[in-house]
Amino acid sequence: MTHTAVSQGVGASTTRPDATLKVTGEFAYASDLWLDGMVWGVTLRSPHPSARIRSIDVGPALKIPGVLAVLTHEDVPGEKFYGLEHKDQPVLAIDEVNFQGEPVALVAAEHPETARRAAAAIVVDYEVRQAVTDPAKATRVLRRQPVTKGETFVADVVVTGEYEVGMQDQAPLGPESGLAVPAEDGGVDLYIATQWLHVDRDQLAPCLGLAPEKVRLTLAGVGGAFGAREDLSMQVHACMLALRLNRPVKISYSREESFFGHVHRHPARMRYEHGATREGRLVYVKAEILLDGGAYCSSSPAVVGNAASLGVGPYECDNVDVTAIGVYTNNPPCGAMRGFGAVQACFAYESQMDRLARACGLTPLEIRRRNAVKQGSRLATGQLLDSPAPLAELLERLEALPLPGPADDDLRSMPGGVSQTTHGESVRRGVGYGVGIKNICFSEGFDDYSTARVRLELLNGEPHVTVHTAAAEVGQGLVTVQAQIARTELGVERVTVATADTSVGSAGSSSASRQSYVTGGAVRAACLAVRERCKGLAPAQAVERFGPIEETREYRHRPTVPLDPVTGQGDSHTQLALCVHRAVVDVDTELGLVKVVALDAVQDVGRALNPIALEGQIHGGSAQGLGLALMEEIQVRDGRVLNPSFTDYLIPTVLDMPPMQVEVMEFPDPDAPYGLRGAGEPPTLSSTPAVMAAVRDATGLDLHRVPLRPQDIALR
Repeated sequence: MTHTAVSQGVGASTTRPDATLKVTGEFAYASDLWLDGMVWGVTLRSPHPSARIRSIDVGPALKIPGVLAVLTHEDVPGEKFYGLEHKDQPVLAIDEVNFQGEPVALVAAEHPETARRAAAAIVVDYEVRQAVTDPAKATRVLRRQPVTKGETFVADVVVTGEYEVGMQDQAPLGPESGLAVPAEDGGVDLYIATQWLHVDRDQLAPCLGLAPEKVRLTLAGVGGAFGAREDLSMQVHACMLALRLNRPVKISYSREESFFGHVHRHPARMRYEHGATREGRLVYVKAEILLDGGAYCSSSPAVVGNAASLGVGPYECDNVDVTAIGVYTNNPPCGAMRGFGAVQACFAYESQMDRLARACGLTPLEIRRRNAVKQGSRLATGQLLDSPAPLAELLERLEALPLPGPADDDLRSMPGGVSQTTHGESVRRGVGYGVGIKNICFSEGFDDYSTARVRLELLNGEPHVTVHTAAAEVGQGLVTVQAQIARTELGVERVTVATADTSVGSAGSSSASRQSYVTGGAVRAACLAVRERCKGLAPAQAVERFGPIEETREYRHRPTVPLDPVTGQGDSHTQLALCVHRAVVDVDTELGLVKVVALDAVQDVGRALNPIALEGQIHGGSAQGLGLALMEEIQVRDGRVLNPSFTDYLIPTVLDMPPMQVEVMEFPDPDAPYGLRGAGEPPTLSSTPAVMAAVRDATGLDLHRVPLRPQDIALR
C-alpha cells in the first residue's frame, strides 16, 4: 500500500473534534439528552448509614397527579444484585440499607419536580442500627494481600511514620445522567455517560431479566469520569422504569445526589517502617495499609492489590513485608479513582523517603537517586522491569528546571490571595519532591483486551476511514488518538470515529490509563489488516478495485498473573509508568494558608502520540493531586456525608493551580503499540507528596495527613 503523507497522524498535536463545542458550551452531555414523550425518573435514597427496613409505603407518592410509577425491590424483573467484582450491591434495598444514600425506591413522573415530590412522599419505616464506620474496628474483610520477600529486617537507620489519606471525590464536571428507551423487541436502548459500556451491559441484563443482546448501550457525552463511572449508578433504574412504562425515561442526578450516587477514593490509614544503611541504601520496608471500602465491594479487591504491589514505590529493596487490607464499613462505597490504590501508598512511602533523607543527612533528591529502580530492577513483587525505567534521568531533569523567583508584593501571589489575609509577614517558602510509580492497564490476570472495526471506503470520490470501538471518550482525547492512528497506518486524512456502543466488541474500561495502549493497539491492528487487503495499492485505488474494505481485530497485551495470596509475588502488571514532581509553596505559618507557587513535572511517556493532549493529562493529574494535598475531602461523620456540594467540597480552580513546567521524556516500551506508556494517572500520585513535602519544608512540621487543614499548621 502506498502511503500518503498525513499531517494529523501519530506524534502530531492535533485539534480535538470536541474542543470548540466544549469551551463554547455547545457540547451535548448526557444531561442534555431529550426525546419526545420521555418521562423523568428519581431515586429515593436512605438517610441512614445502617438500618433495617420494616416497611415501604408507596401509596402517598402514587396519589400525586403526574406520577406514573413507583418501584421497589419487589419490582426488579431479574437478579436483585449487581457489582463489578462481586454481586453484593442490591438494585434497590431489600430489607436493609448499608450506607447513607443507598437507593430504596424509584419514581417516574411527567415532570422532574413532580417525581422529586413523589419520592419525598414515600414513607419508609427504618429501624436504625449502629453503623460500623471505623475501618480499624471492621470485621468484614474485602481482601488481605501480603507482599513479602527477604529475611533481613534490621538496619543502621530506621524511620517510622503513620499516615492518613482522606476520602477524595472524582468531582466530574457532569453528574450521572442517562436516557433509557424501550425497544420493539422487548429490550432496551440506553444512552449513558459511562466508562465501560460492555460491563454495564453485562451487569444490567441479568437484573432486567433480559438477554445481553437485548440491552444495547450507546455512549452519551461524558463530562469527566476519573473512575466515578466504572460502577453502575442510575443505569438499571432508568431501564426498569422504561420497561415498566414502555416509555423513554431520563434520570439526571443533581450535584448533591451525584456525591451519593458514585464511589469515591478509598480513605487510608498506613503505618510504614523503613530501614537503611548509614549511606541511605534501603535495607527493608515494612508497611500496613488499611483501606476503607465502604458498604459494597466495587473494585476494592483490585485497589488493595495495587496498594500492596506498589506499596514500596519505585525503589530497589531486597526485604519487604507489606500488607494491604480492604474492609467493609457503613461509610460511602469506595472504588476506582485516578491512581487506584497507588495514590494512597505513594503519599506514605514518599513521606518516608523524606524522613529517611533527614535521618541519613542526605537531600530528598539524593536519597531517591541512591535507591531508584532502573531497567533490570525487580519490584517488591519480584516483577522484572524489562523496559526502560529511567527514574534517575527523570530526577536529573527535574533538578535542572529553574526555580521560581522570590515572592513579590502582589496580593494575588500571597496565601489567601486578594482577601488580604496576609502581606507576607509570616510567609515561609518551601520546596518538596515526589516520585510515583503506577501500573498501566489491568493487572493480576484480568483478560484485558480491546476490539476495533475499521472500514475504508470512498465518499464523494475521496478515501475515507471509519473507526468504530466501544471505548469511552471521557475527556482524555481518545477519539483524537484513534483518528491519528488510522491516518498514520492508512495514509488517509479523512477519518471518522463512530460513536462508541455495544454493537462492536468490548474495548474494556476507560481507566487504568489503558485505552491508548489497548484500543490504540486494536485500531492499529485493524488498520494493518485493511492495509494488507489493499495489496499495495493506494487507498482510493484499492477501494475502486476491491470495494469497501472492513476489518475487525482484537488486541491483547502480554499476560499477567494474580499475586500469590501468601507471598504477594508474581508478574501482576503489564506496564509501569514513572512521574516526578517538584513543588514550591508559600505558607502563612500563622494562618495555615498555603499558596502553591510552582508544581513542575517530568514524566516518561514512552512515546507521545499527541503531545498537547498529553501535556493536558499531566496538568490535570497534577491538579487532582494538589487538590488531595490541600483541599479535597468528603467529610464523613458517623457514616453521614457532611459536604455533598461544591460549596463545601473544594476543588482546585485556575487560581489554585500554579504555572507548570512540564518535561516529557520518551523511552519507548518495546512491548507497547508505538512504544507508548500510559500517562494519565502517574501525575496524580507524585504531585500530592511533593506539595506536602514543600509545606513540611516551609514549616518544619511533621505533617502526616492529607488533605492538609489550616489548623494542622496554624494551631501548632
